[in-house]
Amino acid sequence: EVQLQASGGGLVQAGGSLRLSCAASGLSFDDYAIGWFRQAPGKGREGVSCISLNDGSTYHSDSVKGRFTISSDNAKNTVYLQMNSLKPEDTAVYYCAAVKLGNYFREESMEYWGQGTLVTVSS
Repeated sequence: EVQLQASGGGLVQAGGSLRLSCAASGLSFDDYAIGWFRQAPGKGREGVSCISLNDGSTYHSDSVKGRFTISSDNAKNTVYLQMNSLKPEDTAVYYCAAVKLGNYFREESMEYWGQGTLVTVSS
């Protein structure tokens, strides 16, 4: 059974940092990518960052490029999202999700989802 466990959310002031973690189990790291989506109140889910677990290649959306960094520790089966220079507009529930390599990084392609973790950035 595949499980993704997201953690690390919280309340932070604008300009601050947080690191989210996504612990994966039951997943072959050679065959999947893991990404982070976020959903702000009243908005749709937005793909933020993704990492291919076989070669470490990454993607970051324009809205977070230069501020967020996705990484993985394959020995710990964990993917991290380091979020720096946080802005109030980054406030959202953040979800990690897994997609088989070769598929697009978009909501409808994701095969497994973790529960969300709330990030609140105060101004």
